[in-house]
Amino acid sequence: MRALSGKPTATGLTDTARRIIRLNYGFQLLFNLLWWMPVFYAYQKAAGLSDGQIFGIQSIYYVAFCLFEIPTGLIADRIGTRNCLRAGAVVMTAANLAPVVSASYTGFLVHFLAIAAGRSLTSGAASAYLYDGLRAEKCDDHYLKAEGTARALGLVAKVVCWPLVGPLMAVAHPTPYVLSAASAAGSVVCAVALPRIVGADGRAEAGKGGRRGGAFLRDAGTALRCVASSRWLALVMVQGVAIFTLSRICQVNLFQPILLDHGIAEASHGGVMAAMTVAEAVASARPQWLSRRLPPVAWVSILSLALAGSLAAMTLGGPWAVVVLLCVFAVATGFAYPIQRKLVNDAVPADAPRATLLSVESIVDRAVCALAAIAAGAYLAAGRLDALLWHSAIATAVLLGVFQLLLRSGMVRREPGPAAPPDPPAGTPVGAVGRPGTERIRARRPR
Repeated sequence: MRALSGKPTATGLTDTARRIIRLNYGFQLLFNLLWWMPVFYAYQKAAGLSDGQIFGIQSIYYVAFCLFEIPTGLIADRIGTRNCLRAGAVVMTAANLAPVVSASYTGFLVHFLAIAAGRSLTSGAASAYLYDGLRAEKCDDHYLKAEGTARALGLVAKVVCWPLVGPLMAVAHPTPYVLSAASAAGSVVCAVALPRIVGADGRAEAGKGGRRGGAFLRDAGTALRCVASSRWLALVMVQGVAIFTLSRICQVNLFQPILLDHGIAEASHGGVMAAMTVAEAVASARPQWLSRRLPPVAWVSILSLALAGSLAAMTLGGPWAVVVLLCVFAVATGFAYPIQRKLVNDAVPADAPRATLLSVESIVDRAVCALAAIAAGAYLAAGRLDALLWHSAIATAVLLGVFQLLLRSGMVRREPGPAAPPDPPAGTPVGAVGRPGTERIRARRPR
C-alpha cells in the first residue's frame, strides 16, 4: 500500500515522488559540500606533509575508489539503495572528522580512504534510488530534471560557500573539516527520511539481505552478463567515457596549466572557476532546453564534440577567449551529465542489479581518466600543452565516430523502450514529455 503517494499534483508528481526529489536535492547538496576542497593542499602543507606525501595520498585515493566501486555497488543491490545511502553518509561524516582528530599523514590517509569508501557507496546508489523511486511512482518523466537540478544546486552551494573558507579558517583552523562533517551529517538526516520504494507489485524495497555471500558474486556475474549481452548498454557506457574524461581532466588537471599558459594570474583563477561553476549549474538544471529534434543519444555525442572542440580552440585564442571557451566547456558539461545518466539508467534491464551496473560504468570512466591523467602529466612535463589539447580533441572525435558507425551499421538496431509515447511535435524540449532517452539497441535477429 502506498500510504504516502496520494494523488498526482498539478505538476504530475505524487506526494512521494515530490518527497523523493526534495530529499535527493538535500542529500546530494550536503553530501558533496566539501568545504575543505579549496584549501586541502595548503592545509596539509601547514600540517607538515611534503608534496610527495600529499600527491601520494591522492594516488592512493583514486586507486581505492576504483577498488571500492564493485563491492559497494553489490552491497547496494543486496541491502537496498536507501540503506546504502545512509551508510555512505555516515562514513563521509566520520571521514571529514579524521583530520580534526589527527592532522598527520596517517590522519589524512585515513580521511581520503574513508572519502573513497563513502563516495563509492553512494555513486551508483543515489542515481539508482532516484530513478527507481520515480519509476515506482510512475513519475519517471521527471528524472532528467531532478538529476540535473540536484547537480546544479550542489554546484551553486559550492560557489556560495567556498569563498567563506578563508575567513572561517582565520577564526578556527579546523573549520573547513568541521563544516564538511556537519554537512555530511545533514545528508544522513536526508537519507534516513527517504521513503521506501514501492514496486509495481506493491512490495517495498528493503534490500535483498539474508542471503549467502555467494549472492554478491552472482550479482557481479549478472552485471557483467548484462553489459556483454546488451550492445546498447555497452555503447552508452562507452559514449559517456568521453564526457567524464574530458570534463575531469580539464576542470581538475588542466585548469590551472591552461590559464597560466595564457598569462592569466593565479589571483584570477578563483573568479574563472566561479564563472565556470555557475555556467555548469545553469545548464545542469535545464537539460530540457535542448530540442527533441535530436534524440538524447545524439545530444550526448554533440555535447562531447563541443567539449573536445572547446579544448582545441583554446590553443588559438587569447586570455579572454580562453575564459569564454572554459565557460562554454562548462555549459556543455552541465547539459551532458544528466542526459548521459538517464541514458544509462534507461538502458539497464528492469531486473538487473542497477547500482552494480552504475558502479561498473563509474569504474570504466575513472580507469580511462587515470590513464588520461598519466598521459597529461607526460605532455605537460614535455611542455606540449597545445598538443595535448589537440590530441584529446582528435581522440574524442575518433571515439564518437566509431560510436556513430556502430549505431548506424546493420550490427545493431534501435527500438523504442517499452510503453514509449509517440514522437512529440518538433521542437519539444528534451524531458518535456514522455520518456526521453529510452531508446534501446539490440542485436539484429536472423530473419
